[in-house]
Parts: sequence; structure tokens; C-alpha cells
Amino acid sequence: MSLQAAKISEKTPITRLAPSPTGALHLGNARTFLINWCLARAAGWRVVLRIEDLDTPRVKPGVVEATIETLRWLGLDWDEGPHFQTTDLGPYRRAMRTLADAGRVYPCTLSRNEILASASAPNEGDHEIRYDASLRPADRPGRFDDPEANWRLAVYDGRVRFEDAYRGRVELDIAQSVGDFVVWTKRACPSYQLAVVVDDARQGITEVVRGDDLLDSAGRQMLLYSALNLGEPPRYTHLPLVRGTDGRRLAKRHGDTRIDHYRAAGVPAARLVALLARWCGLEAAGAGGAGDGVRAADLIGRISLDTIPRADITFRPEDDAWLRLGAGR
Repeated sequence: MSLQAAKISEKTPITRLAPSPTGALHLGNARTFLINWCLARAAGWRVVLRIEDLDTPRVKPGVVEATIETLRWLGLDWDEGPHFQTTDLGPYRRAMRTLADAGRVYPCTLSRNEILASASAPNEGDHEIRYDASLRPADRPGRFDDPEANWRLAVYDGRVRFEDAYRGRVELDIAQSVGDFVVWTKRACPSYQLAVVVDDARQGITEVVRGDDLLDSAGRQMLLYSALNLGEPPRYTHLPLVRGTDGRRLAKRHGDTRIDHYRAAGVPAARLVALLARWCGLEAAGAGGAGDGVRAADLIGRISLDTIPRADITFRPEDDAWLRLGAGR
């Protein structure tokens, strides 16, 4: 399906589970996937499984298969896929030619240190350095002729506004937060931002449910939807994250929180899903509660945007201990 032919279905909304096989799924990932899946099954959305495997230097052997198996073990299923991004880079190259023809992208040769040294790059220390418009070349090539260079999208002043299904009204100023951002990398493949937009458009994705650490990405992706003339972007739902006791996003620093780790320790899927359900606002007691064990399918219609706590969830030692108490049952 071409980019221009992909249209948002007015009959059946479509969402996607889109794990990246750069590492095993952890409890935070699993909570987001569970919420996405429950929302989809309750509302009758189609579910697409997409493996976002373009970050090839970090994709470890066997992780793709393990990721798919872990999702199944948790009780999640899908209607289409798995689709793999690395199977065909053609759609991403065509998107780049469209952007180049419109004069919206240009190759960037500046190093990270050169960008930091610019007086117009004040966000030093951020995960992504702001690339100011003053660093943008006056003349931009009309062809995508160097696929082994970093290419950036020219971002102009103005706010991106949209209605997030969970957060409500959102306004983002991409020019001020990150500026001209990378859409093609010197590894001769698209960046995350471009790949997600191309895939969402051609797969007809209408609903995107993910963590709110990707809220700023929604603004960038909406700019790409406009630049590529892809019509209406999906409806976005950005959820609070699971964090460690130090307030930082759940990661290796907080111990082994991989789903496979608990599975190997003998923790039943139903007990792990019960913890995720409590993190979604379902108490252990009472109708619709999670108790000591629950299947993902039993949560359809129970987990909703109304039940999910508005604050981030903290993964505590007590949660780890509770999971381990169920090992071998």
C-alpha cells in the first residue's frame, strides 16, 4: 500500500502493539501494552503487531522471537502481523524523496559538539540537543541523494495542538524544544520519527497508545504527517509511566524487571497481570479487582482511561516481593 493510498478507516479503528527488540520487555512496557490491548478489545479496534527493529546495532539475536512469545504468555493477541520494519526500506525512501522534493529536509554534517558549541543550542545536557534554525543551510537539495548522511526536517515556528485522549488539550512547540530533528540517519535507514509515521499511515493506524515520555514525539510526528500530506494523524493517548523509587523511568538501574525474569522465576502470568491491573487502578478487592491472579482477557471492559491513575506508578520492593511470593503456584 502506498503512502498516499493509506486512509484512516471510518468503520474500524486500528491500533498497534509496537515493541522494539533492543531489549526484553519490562513491567513498564507490559503495563502500556496491556492497557492498549484492553482498550482495543473493549472498543472493537483491530490490533496490528509491528516489530520496530530498525535500530539494528542494538537488536540482539533471539530477542524478536522472545518478545512475541512474551506478549502471548501475557495473554495478548493481535489481528495482523507481525510486521517488521527492516523487511522493506522502500516506503521510507519514498517518503524522504517526497520531503526532499518539497524542500523540507537537508543533510546535516555538524557533529554533536559543533551543535553544542552553537549559542543557539541552549539545551545542553538534554537527551536530544536542540538544533536551532540558524544552523539550517539556506539552500536545501531538491533530491534525496545521500542516504548515508543524517537528514533533518526543517521545523518552522508555531505550535502543534491536538486533543490527547487521556491528557486532554496539548500544545507543543517543536521549534523550541528540539528544532530541526533527524528523520534519516547515516546508517542509511529512517529515524524512529519518520519510520513510525510512514508505518502508521500505511497500516491505517488510527489509535496510538503509549507512555507520556513520547508526548513530544507526537508533535514531531504530526509535523511529518502534514509535510507528507498524509491526512489526519492518529488519535494519541499518552499514559503515565512506571518509575523506580528514585523517580526515574523504569530501567536496569532498578534491578531486573524483565517479564522473562519473573517468568523464569516461576511467577505465573496471572499474578504478573494482576500487578499490572492494580497499577491500572483495579484494587485487589471488590468487583472487577485483580486479586492474586487474573487473565488479561478478564480485564477487557474493566481497564479504561477512567480507571488509570493520573500520576506515575512507582515500582517498589514490595511489588517485587509480592510477585515472587507467587512463584511456583
